[in-house]
Amino acid sequence: MIQFSSKFPSAETTIFSVMSALAQKHEAINLSQGFPNYPVDPRLIELVHKYMLAGKNQYAPMAGVPELNQRLAKKIDSLYGASYDPATEITITAGATEAIFSSIMAFVRPGDEVIVIEPAYDCYLPAIELAGAKGVPYALKAPDWAIDWEELGQLITEKTRMFIINSPHNPIGRCFREEDMQALTDLLAPTNIILLSDEVYEHIVFDGQKHLSALSYPALRDRTLATYSFGKTLHSTGWKMGYVVGAARLMREFRMVHQFNVFSANTAVQYAIAEYLEDPSTYLGLSAFFQAKRDLFLDLMKDTPFQFEPSGGSYFQLGDYSQISELNDVDFARWLTIEKGVAVIPLSPFYSQEQPDNKVVRFCFAKTEETLAAAARRLEGL
Repeated sequence: MIQFSSKFPSAETTIFSVMSALAQKHEAINLSQGFPNYPVDPRLIELVHKYMLAGKNQYAPMAGVPELNQRLAKKIDSLYGASYDPATEITITAGATEAIFSSIMAFVRPGDEVIVIEPAYDCYLPAIELAGAKGVPYALKAPDWAIDWEELGQLITEKTRMFIINSPHNPIGRCFREEDMQALTDLLAPTNIILLSDEVYEHIVFDGQKHLSALSYPALRDRTLATYSFGKTLHSTGWKMGYVVGAARLMREFRMVHQFNVFSANTAVQYAIAEYLEDPSTYLGLSAFFQAKRDLFLDLMKDTPFQFEPSGGSYFQLGDYSQISELNDVDFARWLTIEKGVAVIPLSPFYSQEQPDNKVVRFCFAKTEETLAAAARRLEGL
């Protein structure tokens, strides 16, 4: 028998796959994995079909279809006041996860350190480990999930190569504020650290907040790669389409990895998205759309023992279950799925190190009204 050693000897199946499988097995309502359960805009489907019929079925240019890159450059300039060359500073990727993975692989080397704010999306640390580097976690804590920037700054060493931020944040739903961005700018100013800004929920912010993109800050642009997801923006997570934006000298390095990773993303879908985004309302209305879902979810859940602090962005809502159970979050999520028929995601798998048991789970409210109402009915009797 052939012998080999695992690159991830302690890795397990992601919590998202575990909970979705458990939900399917027990016919539970799945509020765990972050995907919408309502259809993609039929017009977008028609556009994809249109370009497939037009023969746009072979490899796209490695950096992306020019029409889409140009559309995104205009969008970025309009929203964030930042000018990026569509030919040299924007790359279309096979989802935001590929954008994140390729960014880490392009710049992080063995022996480097990467600062990660936790709880964190679970693709960050595996990519860091594959690069032979060390993830350095900064743990946010309930109930306010605030960042002490002075404390965080103490994690920076001469080995720090990259700093990863995520706003709006998955799973917490917290959005960076102006004071956060200024503190981040001041922290990185004297360093040679690259900033990887995960902004996949850029258009999903609530209660009058504004998404503060790293691209909006001239002092950060030279060091920033920002990643985005069409799946989140267009309710089409299964298409695995995203993009990355950064200064030309950063993008050259990124593309060195991207071209040997996936080379290019789906051609017909790129053309379709380029035409679809001609109408800015396709993304500018998302905050109102998802805030209505968040508010509906919170209203439906008001008769349950869960305690909620309204999410500030993303399509996730944390819920405190301390009045319901003494179980840890993983066991509680399993119990809720099996016994009550509603699947959620525990928070502890988003940390790399053991944390105090905060009795918090994550709900996804990117679901139809009927699904949210049915879930609430199952939880009323807790």
